[in-house]
Amino acid sequence: AAMNNPNPVATYALRLGDNGLVLAQRLGAWCGHAPELEIDLALANIGLDLLGQARNFLSYAAELNGCGDEDTLAFGRDERQFSNLLLVEQPNGNFADTIARQFFIDVWHVALFSRLVNSRDAQLAAIAAKGLKEVRYHQRFSRGWLERLGNGTELSNRKMQQAVDNLWRFTGELFLADDLELSLAGQGIAVDPRELQAEWQSTVHTALLDSGLSIPQEAAFRSGGKQGLHSEHLGPLLAEMQYLQRSHPGLQW
Repeated sequence: AAMNNPNPVATYALRLGDNGLVLAQRLGAWCGHAPELEIDLALANIGLDLLGQARNFLSYAAELNGCGDEDTLAFGRDERQFSNLLLVEQPNGNFADTIARQFFIDVWHVALFSRLVNSRDAQLAAIAAKGLKEVRYHQRFSRGWLERLGNGTELSNRKMQQAVDNLWRFTGELFLADDLELSLAGQGIAVDPRELQAEWQSTVHTALLDSGLSIPQEAAFRSGGKQGLHSEHLGPLLAEMQYLQRSHPGLQW
């Protein structure tokens, strides 16, 4: 159980860890189901990278709060205690949906980690430095497929555009700052998410136009993930992910 007054750096690390953990769980579901073997392996590897980042962030959060470990945080919390962005919990859908979700978060991760490496918190800076190499590769992969599908056939272009349009409403939350983040950013520990918006928009807009896709005009209005207010998709994902630990608490292999 989390303590009543969790360490603010732990809360921040938990948010970043939850993003990776939930997205890794989503990507793992493609294993054996992707359109080609090469894509299957690529999505699995990206998922494993994100899982590794999540383990580092969650272990650090547990250490700072002085209770539990990465496993108790991953398997012992309820939906309302998860603080991931709504974007990462959205369903896999078709391959275009997965690529749009991945590209949006990859660009955000690159912008975030390239700033977090300068954190005054040595552990956060180290996790970001390791993660930055990985998310740069992720972004190359997702951008490559965004372009291939966008510039492919009429059908692939339509599916890619639909995916971008459907997920757009979740992108505004990437740049919403709350008091905790602003306070930590003021101390040089966290990154102010508002600082990521210009870089993200520039990269994403360029990529969409290069891919023959249009930039959605809809407002990006869905948020609340960091506060534990999730879409209907997180509960079933956690039920599947946490089933074994919940059925056999504390079981050692």
